[in-house]
Amino acid sequence: MKIAFSPCPNDTFVFHAWVHGLIPGAPKLDVTYADIDITNSMAAGSNGPDIVKISYAGLPWVLSEYALLPCGGALGKGCGPLLLSSNKKDMNDSTRLHSFRVAVPSERSTAYLLFRLWAARHVPGGIGEIVVLPFHEIMPAVRDGLVDAGLVIHEARFTYPSYGLTLMVDLGSWWEQDTNLPIPLGAIIARRSLDLSAITSWIQASVRYAWAHPEASKAYILQHSQELSTEVTQAHIELYVNEFTENISTLGYKAVESLLSRASQEGLVPSVDLDQLYF
Repeated sequence: MKIAFSPCPNDTFVFHAWVHGLIPGAPKLDVTYADIDITNSMAAGSNGPDIVKISYAGLPWVLSEYALLPCGGALGKGCGPLLLSSNKKDMNDSTRLHSFRVAVPSERSTAYLLFRLWAARHVPGGIGEIVVLPFHEIMPAVRDGLVDAGLVIHEARFTYPSYGLTLMVDLGSWWEQDTNLPIPLGAIIARRSLDLSAITSWIQASVRYAWAHPEASKAYILQHSQELSTEVTQAHIELYVNEFTENISTLGYKAVESLLSRASQEGLVPSVDLDQLYF
């Protein structure tokens, strides 16, 4: 069974047990590790993997072929994307963004969608120029002046001060205050032609194994974590792997529905039949 997910610590933590044949009855996995911009494109293509991690923002383009699984993804609180600048004068001055070059990790990322929803209310005249860069290149690009600001996700929440960068907007905090809902970031989807109930049970078993044996996955996580420290990888896992990872729950589905409905109303994504979110 072919699967694609990111090399980030939360994904390798979640899928470690299944990848290593530790889930009884689960088929062997053929794994592709790729950044979210790549996995979003893979899912939207004609020959995508059987299972793939994508941005929740990418769901409207793939729901005809793929089903959203109720586990394995990333939702939560206090874990949203950050907009960063190298200039302290940019703090709390969102009006400057109309002339900025802003680096984002993917045009179909949840981070970028949240940014656009926020900007629609807070940036008169809209954003200047958007530049798509691989996630790991964004903070260096901001630091080196190649772009004026950068939209970052994941472990950048913990590491951006080491680049000398300044927080302009915590988009997760904005979303939580505006909706009182968790932030829907990354989704796990599977081809509708497959046994979705079985895949769900295997992923949930992998999550439970990870929690029950936290030391077992450490070497695997560090192997793929792009030279992050042990402390940062652990903080990353604790932030992004939570009760929603095992079961998205009614609250999680409500957050996804709110995100896609708002985005559709703003004309940022195609309209979605919300019933397609369930299988």
